[in-house]
Amino acid sequence: MRLYVYVMEARDLAVKNSSCFVEVQVGKHKSKTRILRNANNPAWNIAFVFGVYDMNEELVVSCFHQDDDFINGLSNGVELIGRVRIPVGSAATESYSTLPPAWYSFERPKSGKFVNRDCGKILLTLSLHEKRHDAAANDLTCSHSNITEESKETDSPCVSSHGVSGFKSPCENILGGKQLMKGLRRRMDKLLHKNDEGSRSDDSSELSSSVSDYEDCTEEQHSGYSFEESLAMMQSIQSNQKMPQNLQGGILIDQAYVVSPNDLNVSLFTPNSQFRRDLAELQGTTDIHEGPWMWKSGEMSCLTRVVTYINAATKLVKAVKATEEQTYLTANGREFAVLSRVFTPEVPCGSSFKVELLYKISPGPELPSREESSHLVISWEVNFLRSTLMKCMIEGGVRQGLKDSFEQFSSLMAQKFKVLNFTDLSDKDHILANMQAGHQSDWELAKGYFWNMTVVSTIFMVLYIMVHILHCEPSEPQGLEFHGFDLPDSIGEFITCGILVLQLERVYNMVQHFVQARLQQGSDHGVKSQGHGWALTVALIEGTNLASLNSSGFSDPYVVFTSNGKTRTSSVRLQTTDPQWNDILEFDAMEEPPSVLDVEVFDLDGPFDQAMSLGHAEINFLKPTATELADMWVPLEGNLAQSSQSKLHLRIFLDNNNGLETIKEYMNKMEKEVGKKFYLRSPHRNSAFQKLFGLPPEEFLVSDFSCAMKRKMPVQGRLFLSARIVGFYANLFGHKTIFFFLWEDIEDIQEHPPSLSSVGIPLLVIVLKKDRGIDARHGAKCQDEEGRLRFYFQSFLSFSSASRTIVGLWRTRALSPDRKAQIAEDQDDYEERLKTLEDSQDTESILDLGDTKMSKVYTAQLPVNTDYLMEMFNGGKLEHNVMGKSGCLNYATTAWESIKPNVFQRCLSYSFNRNVSIFGGEVACRQQKSPIANGEGWIIDEVMALHDVLFSDHFRVQLRYRIENSGHAPNACKCNVYVRVTWLKSTMFLHRIKRNIAEKFAHRLKDVFELVEKEILLTPQQGIGLSHFSLC
Repeated sequence: MRLYVYVMEARDLAVKNSSCFVEVQVGKHKSKTRILRNANNPAWNIAFVFGVYDMNEELVVSCFHQDDDFINGLSNGVELIGRVRIPVGSAATESYSTLPPAWYSFERPKSGKFVNRDCGKILLTLSLHEKRHDAAANDLTCSHSNITEESKETDSPCVSSHGVSGFKSPCENILGGKQLMKGLRRRMDKLLHKNDEGSRSDDSSELSSSVSDYEDCTEEQHSGYSFEESLAMMQSIQSNQKMPQNLQGGILIDQAYVVSPNDLNVSLFTPNSQFRRDLAELQGTTDIHEGPWMWKSGEMSCLTRVVTYINAATKLVKAVKATEEQTYLTANGREFAVLSRVFTPEVPCGSSFKVELLYKISPGPELPSREESSHLVISWEVNFLRSTLMKCMIEGGVRQGLKDSFEQFSSLMAQKFKVLNFTDLSDKDHILANMQAGHQSDWELAKGYFWNMTVVSTIFMVLYIMVHILHCEPSEPQGLEFHGFDLPDSIGEFITCGILVLQLERVYNMVQHFVQARLQQGSDHGVKSQGHGWALTVALIEGTNLASLNSSGFSDPYVVFTSNGKTRTSSVRLQTTDPQWNDILEFDAMEEPPSVLDVEVFDLDGPFDQAMSLGHAEINFLKPTATELADMWVPLEGNLAQSSQSKLHLRIFLDNNNGLETIKEYMNKMEKEVGKKFYLRSPHRNSAFQKLFGLPPEEFLVSDFSCAMKRKMPVQGRLFLSARIVGFYANLFGHKTIFFFLWEDIEDIQEHPPSLSSVGIPLLVIVLKKDRGIDARHGAKCQDEEGRLRFYFQSFLSFSSASRTIVGLWRTRALSPDRKAQIAEDQDDYEERLKTLEDSQDTESILDLGDTKMSKVYTAQLPVNTDYLMEMFNGGKLEHNVMGKSGCLNYATTAWESIKPNVFQRCLSYSFNRNVSIFGGEVACRQQKSPIANGEGWIIDEVMALHDVLFSDHFRVQLRYRIENSGHAPNACKCNVYVRVTWLKSTMFLHRIKRNIAEKFAHRLKDVFELVEKEILLTPQQGIGLSHFSLC
């Protein structure tokens, strides 16, 4: 069944002269109208169509108010005005399964500024029909659109709802205005001039008349629009539509041509195209009949046409008639996707299958000649309509037939268009050399930033006044002046001085901002990667339509790239929304191949401040090809980025600079972790594995196991493990189950012992993180209450071996690549991180500071004695639990060592998560502790070196903890914490950094000691008393 919802207008809304829109929801599907601005009684006059599978569902119509300041980022956006709920089944009980137009009063929202106000009403009509009644249902909506203020006002029923979605056809979007008003006028004339004796037959005749008035707006619409105009309409509707994935049968053509995407699309699919005629002549195709491109309403509004022809006879099959239905899935001006379904019922078993071809046209790589290029990918798949024993034979025959046909297609394309060589286009050294030549110097950036009216006018005024001073002679003091103190002698002089001061302040702020941006640039650009392994190089070229939060309409963007726990930061581009970077960022060689690259764009801000994110994206290295990675536009996600349609232009290169040795080293490392011998697979086996899951050529198989995947019915297949993915494949009588997900997507792996429900077989349960592994959803047994997918595997030949291997690979992948396997190996890394601190300044002199030279940032009296609180500095379970909960990742400590009598020292290492610091950042610390002179407590001095934080090489942070027994209570202690910033280099932001550090550590220390207090008080031994332990 299909539900047709017609949203006409709203009146008496709670907010006047506002920008409002309506969201319509049925089940889990939703859609919304356009935003009408400054309207008291907004009229949308738009129809929506929903698929209905449960008559117990309800229609939810919500009206929202959008604040105009949301466009400038000054408000939270939209707020609910009111909501209407209508059971879908109510339409089925009415005549013609149609609810006549009626006014429905909005329910008041439960929260917000409209909670105590009359929210208004909305005019709606509904119609419920079978799919074959689409045209009549669309017109039935129009036939009832003559409702006036006297129409009945209905309170909508209050029924709980769940979920929203919808869709609009291009016919209703584009023709909705003129055609709707035309139908309304005709309908009104008939109602005003009809006789009083209206009978059912009259109503039926009027309904038929209404349908004829609106017959040009039925399910398929093609009259009056050319092919180019129809594509332009589709582009306006689907500007953000993503390209579909390649079909699973394989790739027939993957080639780039020197022609624009639009021209290539026109050549292939325009009616009566010369290319198609030449191809038909080459392949011997006859009796070609091309239908017109028409609008068709389905899951989405799209263009479609039907082409019939007779294929030439082959050695095995006679000449047969074929019907090809071509449908545009994507057409946004730069990218095009056309799905072609080919039916050949005259071939053996032809009624049991159809062949699907997907043509994808996207922008190709940039050429030195600045010519446009296109990337054409054609994939195929056989879709079986019913089961047949000839399935394998049919697939083989289709594969061979398509191979022969598209070899002729490819040769004709090479004759029509110039072919590009992907090897030359992805030449890393050549591309990066050209980018280095185009990188702007600081002088060029300064020239572009300061060459504006403000700076020029200020310089002119200063020079003008200086020349004036040189030509003037000293005057006698007047009024309140005296020698050496000159005041303005007129209002004009006073105004001139004020303007000059304001302009000088503006120029000073610009200079300060420019210097801050240059310091932020850091040393990542142009630095060559070191080591052997997987080398990742990211070339950041440009960005377009970046969001702006400033009133000036510009931002100061920079980009942070993160992969395998390593971070690189681009330079800052000032006062622009379309920045040009040409930055080359290289990551040091990694032992494991990276799976994803996290990209986040920030607006420039000072250290430790919550920098505002302008958008983010995640690039999965397993999906695009190396050629696509070498030149790609990445759309940014996030509210600001999506509203601005922000994109980044990147060139990404992932190379194994040590060849087979890198893979061998990885295998050896996994053997030590898992305790099992791994063998290198043959190139043929790796190639088959890559083709099976559609993986890039650098992916290699580590291990595989025969097992069953548990769903409603167990599916026997094979589990494949590689360096980056976990994949499952099963083929049961031609029904294939295939999926994979990343190791990084896994949140937990559980081993369930044998039970009655598992038929006495142990289970291995893999739980993914929330909203991860969406492409593998069809393989999950269930989704828990937190929205996490759960996969159940059983029937391993050796459950313990498979479990140990899977858990070991996951744990290794989950660990940071910079962290060593043992604490002893970590010690070398800690010492290296602290080397800069020791070289710059004597550590002992830094630690030897009195409380008078430091600022107190935290003081408290805790209801625990000193010994219990000092356990926080003992490297035990309490310390790790508290620091983990407070946002410290990979927290590790060394043991206390005696360096002097009653003086002990240890080292710490951890990193902040994004909730603590927007920059992340690693921390290396050195702590010294010594008892207080009276023996009533301890003093802990800590020197902290921050890494990967703005200006981190300019300062060190020292903390002093003074913990002593309280004289007011026997089981209590006093804790005072002092902080001081030691400067290694001078900077103009000294006071700002110092203030931010004091504020941040004051809040952080409060949270940490509150966690300590809770952990200690909840320990069972606290009420009994613990034996006194040595802290040494």
